[in-house]
Amino acid sequence: MAKKPPPGPEDDKRLWRLVASTVTPRAPVKPEKMRSKARIRPSLKSDAALPAEPPTRLASIAPLRLHPEDLKPAAPKPLKGPAGHIEPNRKLRIVKERDPIGARLDMHGLDQDQARATLEAFIRRSFSQGHRAVLVITGKGKIGQGVLRSRTPEWLTDPSLREMVAGVSTADRRHGGEGALYVALKRRV
Repeated sequence: MAKKPPPGPEDDKRLWRLVASTVTPRAPVKPEKMRSKARIRPSLKSDAALPAEPPTRLASIAPLRLHPEDLKPAAPKPLKGPAGHIEPNRKLRIVKERDPIGARLDMHGLDQDQARATLEAFIRRSFSQGHRAVLVITGKGKIGQGVLRSRTPEWLTDPSLREMVAGVSTADRRHGGEGALYVALKRRV
């Protein structure tokens, strides 16, 4: 049996044309974006407003430029909940009166507006006098859920007082129990 000679270039071309006629061209596919949903396209003021700078090697990573006026500072986080609790050792020193209670405020008989104004003035005055701990007596309320009792920790988280208040905690029984609060004040600088 005689071997066939290897196919020549003409046979290769004919075979290739036969295969190529059966193939349909594929549509060009766009590369899939990694974070297509999270992509933000800020609007630019105008291209003329931005200074012309040579492209950097980061241009492929961050191709968009923002105008400085489009950047807004992040809003400050609002403080949530009551001021932090007093550290356990410090509370123990206040209870045993090793850290003296510098001043006392009794808010019995005050409505909310009067009580808040009085509390703010009291905390500012105590802080300016250098007291480190004060006692605020709110009372328990008629059913045990007094308005002043529940609102006082909220008032102490006000940004104007937050600079002075280090922590708030329920008082010991001999200082008023659940109807009073220890307020630890920060050191004056």
